[in-house]
Amino acid sequence: MTFRTRLVLATTVAVVAAALVASTASFLAARNSLLGAADNSLTAAAKKLTADQEISTTTATLAQVVNSAGAVVSGGDLPVSPQVILVASGLAPAFFTTVNVGGDQLREYVEPLPAGTIIGTSVLEEGGALQVATLLNVNSELARLGIVLGAVALIGVLLAVILGWLVAQTALVPLNALTAAVEDLAETTDLTRRLLPGQPDELGRLRRTFNRLLEALEFSRRAQSQLVVDASHELRTPLTSLRTNLEVIRRVDELSEADRSVLVDDVLVQLQELTDLVGDLAELARGDQMPVRKEPLRLDLLVRDAVAVAATHGRTQGVTFDLTAAECWVSAEGDRLSRAVGNLLDNARKWSPAGGVVGVICRDGAVVVRDHGPGIAPEDLPHVFDRFYRAPSARGLPGSGLGLAIVAQVVKAEGGTIRAEAEPGGGTHMSMQLPTIPPPVDPPYEAAFTPL
Repeated sequence: MTFRTRLVLATTVAVVAAALVASTASFLAARNSLLGAADNSLTAAAKKLTADQEISTTTATLAQVVNSAGAVVSGGDLPVSPQVILVASGLAPAFFTTVNVGGDQLREYVEPLPAGTIIGTSVLEEGGALQVATLLNVNSELARLGIVLGAVALIGVLLAVILGWLVAQTALVPLNALTAAVEDLAETTDLTRRLLPGQPDELGRLRRTFNRLLEALEFSRRAQSQLVVDASHELRTPLTSLRTNLEVIRRVDELSEADRSVLVDDVLVQLQELTDLVGDLAELARGDQMPVRKEPLRLDLLVRDAVAVAATHGRTQGVTFDLTAAECWVSAEGDRLSRAVGNLLDNARKWSPAGGVVGVICRDGAVVVRDHGPGIAPEDLPHVFDRFYRAPSARGLPGSGLGLAIVAQVVKAEGGTIRAEAEPGGGTHMSMQLPTIPPPVDPPYEAAFTPL
């Protein structure tokens, strides 16, 4: 079933339901009005007959009086039901009813008469009941009204179908235009195009939401393209060096033992650079999605473990690490978070002077790393967490420019923040803040992290 058909059907059902409700209400109101008029007429006739103390039947009404035993005392031609006898005996109140007499439908009113009531020459010693009835023309009137209301309901259904179709046609014009525009975008894959914002209604909101989706897709495509371009550029340098060294290997017999050793060391370094770069690219390719597995972990122990590894690498240049840590718990993916902390420490080690000290503080979900290197230039500070960004002063140093970008991506995925500041006296101050959690009742095995 198409949307247009559903819209026409919904409109028709709504109008039909409204017409039926209105017709039923009108029918019941008319019926109650006609019965009310007849009841008022019978009540007035009963009062007049009781006041005159003489029961007579006219062309408009029938009347009779029965005693408590159910015998007709005056008048006649009306049936005496058990309910009438109860009223005559004083055991039931007055009531209105509908009876059939001689094939005619009559509206009847029955009211009690007290003991001692004089009707003509008779006295009701134990009381009785007065029955007054009039010919009821309600059914014929209601039948005509039912025909009229049925015709109105039928016309309403036909109008509902026509109006529903017209409403569907009118409402679907902007939706059809939006569908055509989206289909055209799907065929051309031109993400730079935008839809007209439209009116401040639901369809306009849909257009603006689709434009935001196009903007997000365009940004994602540009980011992917830039990643490919940057990765190609970064891979070119080590690959070129490897090609050169491999060409030299063809003449390895002409090299001295020392030159061979240098050549092998260069090849190994270049292979390590390629390995690190591929690993960083794989990490970035995971995107900003949430980690697949989070668990409670001691952040201070994780940082101690990362500092131990960084201190091993720092021995070659005489860089040491001064750690101050307090117990704190976070919920995160341990491997990714460990890599992010390791990247922060490696960055500080790389920029520290020979014999320098890197200060590390871990408490309350925060990891602060402070080095005493040359610091970050003000113009470079906004870009330190961008992918492949390398300050002019770092162009000659090893690295791909992805380490801090990975840190920023991991911290964002874990719901935290990362900030870099240049210290006034030189050096860089980097702080990572993660949401903390209460210590778990059954903590995980903590020996996974080796303290210093």
